[in-house]
Amino acid sequence: MGNCCSDIAAGRSAVGGTAGGLLNSANAPNDAVDNFFKSRGYQGLFSQIELSFSASGLRDRDVLSKSDPILVLYAKGKNGALEELGRTEVVLNSLNPTWITKQTLIYHFEVVQVLVFHVYDVDTQFHNADVKILKLEEQQFLGEATCALSEIITKSDGSLTLDLLRQDSIRSGDSQKCGKLKVHAEECVGSKTTVEMILRCSDLEYRDLFSKSDPFLIVSKVVESGAHIPICKTEAIKNDHHPTWKSLFLNIQQVGSKESPLIIECYNFNSSGKHDLLGKVQTSLVELEKLHSGGQGENLFLPAAAGHDSQAKVLKSRLFVDKFSESIQYTFLDYLAGGFELNFMLAVDFTASNGNSRLPDSLHYIDPSGRPNSYQRAIIEVGEVLQFYDADKRFPTWGFGARPIDGPVSHCFNLNGSNNYCEVDGIQGIMMAYTSALLNVSLAGPTLFGPVINNAALIASQSVANGGRKYFILLIITDGVVTDLQETKDALVKASDLPLSILIVGVGGADFKEMEILDADKGERLESSSGRVASRDIVQFVPFRDVQSGEISVVQALLAELPTQFLAYMRSRNIQPNL
Repeated sequence: MGNCCSDIAAGRSAVGGTAGGLLNSANAPNDAVDNFFKSRGYQGLFSQIELSFSASGLRDRDVLSKSDPILVLYAKGKNGALEELGRTEVVLNSLNPTWITKQTLIYHFEVVQVLVFHVYDVDTQFHNADVKILKLEEQQFLGEATCALSEIITKSDGSLTLDLLRQDSIRSGDSQKCGKLKVHAEECVGSKTTVEMILRCSDLEYRDLFSKSDPFLIVSKVVESGAHIPICKTEAIKNDHHPTWKSLFLNIQQVGSKESPLIIECYNFNSSGKHDLLGKVQTSLVELEKLHSGGQGENLFLPAAAGHDSQAKVLKSRLFVDKFSESIQYTFLDYLAGGFELNFMLAVDFTASNGNSRLPDSLHYIDPSGRPNSYQRAIIEVGEVLQFYDADKRFPTWGFGARPIDGPVSHCFNLNGSNNYCEVDGIQGIMMAYTSALLNVSLAGPTLFGPVINNAALIASQSVANGGRKYFILLIITDGVVTDLQETKDALVKASDLPLSILIVGVGGADFKEMEILDADKGERLESSSGRVASRDIVQFVPFRDVQSGEISVVQALLAELPTQFLAYMRSRNIQPNL
């Protein structure tokens, strides 16, 4: 998050990095700052979700009464191992239970989180026992269900109904149903109200001998112990004793309430990290709103030195609030609940630099053992996450840099071989089209991105024109250095105004420096040949070799910024989810 929390590009390192030595409470933790950015969608998405459960039509395993069901929730790992997350209470004498106990877990957008639900009939002798110590093998199994968490949260009402199956029928493949389980997911958000402020100071004191001060503000909340917890801070403005900073955004939940006490401190920035306190104000959002409406300023003060009886020194420096507005900041999950979809699109590099696909050293080699190549891995891992957010699971899929049979080199051809449509059904359909294309095209070149980006942008623009509630994600998998860099920049700058994000996976050992240019993570937005600057960053690039170690998956590396880009588009156009 750098030196400034009002600067989005710099908002990704700890706030204590520059002014930590001056903060109270022994360099108080930065959780407040982290949560502030999470609340605005500036990091990989992880939201707290509360799950509720009910069932109907359970099997009756008791002789003299109905079953006494309990539900146990598990997370299923990639290796198939189950990790217990929690248990409900036991509902006595019911085949249609609604459990009171909720289970809270963290939803990660970039991971497929597989949940497994087991329902048991608890034997009478254990009814008074703590459910945490129940031995499940001593209870009668009533049924099992499984799903991905994303399948639940993408439902318009946040509820998914699953068939409960017997364990023996799951193993045999003969699905014998024994009731239904309804799972409801709700995002745990205390407040979505965000305050935007523009703060200004006048007549700041001189602290530098040969120049004016370089002031910045730190905003902290005061907790019960009296400690100051930093929430956010501004950028430093060079050589200015009458600075006006960029907008600050404060989430009401982070502050506590509009009446909660705040401390605003003004510092003179020093590269050594030992910043000089120029003055401070103790206030609240209510008081700051009054300053704005009245057009008045509040004097800064310097606290009395420790151990002295003298009072705080009131300065002629003043703090003004030039803007104060409140708005609702909808979350990513709000938009999903409001009917928005993510639509997956794919473009595959078929240039000759990939190597002859029939030879084992080719990046396109199809291993008879079934081991996926880098292209297949990227398709599977990204597609398996995004497929849940696409209602019809029909994915536009293209190839580029190859010569179809009896034709010229094409830089955007339908992977399914059709001349009329580019969509395929599901991830399996993509894999089949990819394998088939390898048999029906000749690898050629050069590597051009512009045509496929323009095709994806056309689909996105048509969706906007038709009032579609869709956001598009184009995955480009490539082995080479792009040879139409300026044309690609032009296409990306134009596409930055559309509901579109572009994920690029670089496979093989090529030099991908140009891809880093396209991925404007370092704050330099792309500029077109006509001088137009991209309205937002829509590209995320990951070299496959950096993630092959298994420490981080392609999906997590690629998708971490996607919710941020989605929200940036929706908020910049004031598009609301219509819940």
